[in-house]
Amino acid sequence: MKAGSINVWNIAPLFKGLGFASMVIVFFCNTYYIMVLAWGFYYLVKSFAATLPWATCGNPWNSPECMEIFRHEDCANGTGAGNLTCNELSDKRSPVIEFWENEVLRLSEGLEFPGAINWEVTLCLMACWVLVYFCVWKGVKSTGKIVYFTATFPYVVLIILLIRGVMLPGAQDGIIYYLQPDWSKLASPQVWIDAGTQIFFSYAIGLGALTALGSYNRFNNNCYKDAIILALINSGTSFFSGFVVFSILGFMAAEQGVDIAKVAESGPGLAFIAYPRAVTLMPVAPLWAALFFFMLLLLGLDSQFVGVEGFITGILDFFPAAYAFRFQREVTVAVCCVICFFIELSMVTEGGMYVFQLFDYYSASGTTLLWQAFWECVAIAWVYGADRFMDDIACMIGYRPFPWMKWCWMFLTPLVCLGIFLFNVAYYKPLIYNNTYIYPWWGEAIGWGFALSSMLCVPLTALYKLIRAKGSLAERWHHLTQPIWGLHHLEYKVPELEDGALTTLTPVSDGSAKVVILESVM
Repeated sequence: MKAGSINVWNIAPLFKGLGFASMVIVFFCNTYYIMVLAWGFYYLVKSFAATLPWATCGNPWNSPECMEIFRHEDCANGTGAGNLTCNELSDKRSPVIEFWENEVLRLSEGLEFPGAINWEVTLCLMACWVLVYFCVWKGVKSTGKIVYFTATFPYVVLIILLIRGVMLPGAQDGIIYYLQPDWSKLASPQVWIDAGTQIFFSYAIGLGALTALGSYNRFNNNCYKDAIILALINSGTSFFSGFVVFSILGFMAAEQGVDIAKVAESGPGLAFIAYPRAVTLMPVAPLWAALFFFMLLLLGLDSQFVGVEGFITGILDFFPAAYAFRFQREVTVAVCCVICFFIELSMVTEGGMYVFQLFDYYSASGTTLLWQAFWECVAIAWVYGADRFMDDIACMIGYRPFPWMKWCWMFLTPLVCLGIFLFNVAYYKPLIYNNTYIYPWWGEAIGWGFALSSMLCVPLTALYKLIRAKGSLAERWHHLTQPIWGLHHLEYKVPELEDGALTTLTPVSDGSAKVVILESVM
């Protein structure tokens, strides 16, 4: 359809709310995700020092409870400094944690205490948005050239870090811990919820970003092959990265004399606590720190490019061509970046981490993405028609995809999405930060407001269209489930058809012009 995440749902206009929902979700993602880049940029700048600032105590942000990381031999007899056991020592305040909480976050007591703005992190945030703007403002052609570097160089860094990691003592134990499954975890609903959330978020399913990027492809581009390659590379990279991470965690556990489970972190804790702590134990620590955070910055920029591009494409496609003006794209991107930046100022305050967690837990969580994916499957497989969709793909790529795809769209995917969604609702737990801070009721209300702002787009838009349509309910349903071809970018020529003839799509031009026609086939 050569359209962004909103207009593409003209394929089943009753479900156009899916387009609005994806725009809301990707806007929230663009708003909070870049904070990870800002923190990474801050750590990258701080890495250019003879001694890493998070490696030692005695800094202005350190507390009296700060204790530098000890080595395994220091507690060979079961005790360490101050007659504390190794486990007790490991629970002390690490300089890495204090740098993260006291200097980077300047963490307040809770969401109700926003505090002052951290201007150093704010400058890093501004620098990240400037980078994003000048990479995205000219469209996918310029972004595509930049991504050749930002998407491939991290693999070089990963290989370097893996070679370094496997040479460290304890790395083998870490890799065994990574590869050895704990089958009892399969009985935990939270494992399935986390797995579903990760896959959907990692593949950008339901965000509309891939739809936006795909709208720039040639008509005959093999989207079927691209989808398979995307899945293999994405999950393959994640699997490979696990070796890099757990070789380092194994080394860190051996150095501290504790179990690997005790040093393994997830979320921001892995990037800004566990790994920075590990590099302080290595020779030439600043080099490894700079490499890691440079890689983190590049990976994050790639994701941010896609999110912003998806949002901008949807916005520009939504407005009629009559409203176009010179430098429309550049201005739209600038407005988007500025609005997101001002919203993010709430995340660089002393209570900013609590705001960040609200966005992360609710706005683009598994609940919203699973809801989105379920209704996308319903709209395509059951309303538009799975066989009809397979025919359209065959028209584009020259052959029908394997029937397994149709079965997934019709049965497997919606059932899995619905199952995990119900799991998520049934086993819902209120948001808690760091296992200690419980959010106030109004904080949770704000979070659910984020979630419902996208989830309600689907039923409310469908209800609105049904009310506004004319005729009986059956006539309205029939009218609103018929595709609207040719809106904005598409032009169609519909030849007169004989009874029983089928229609399919064929391209008029394989160039950049977004023109196709309907051709009659017997």
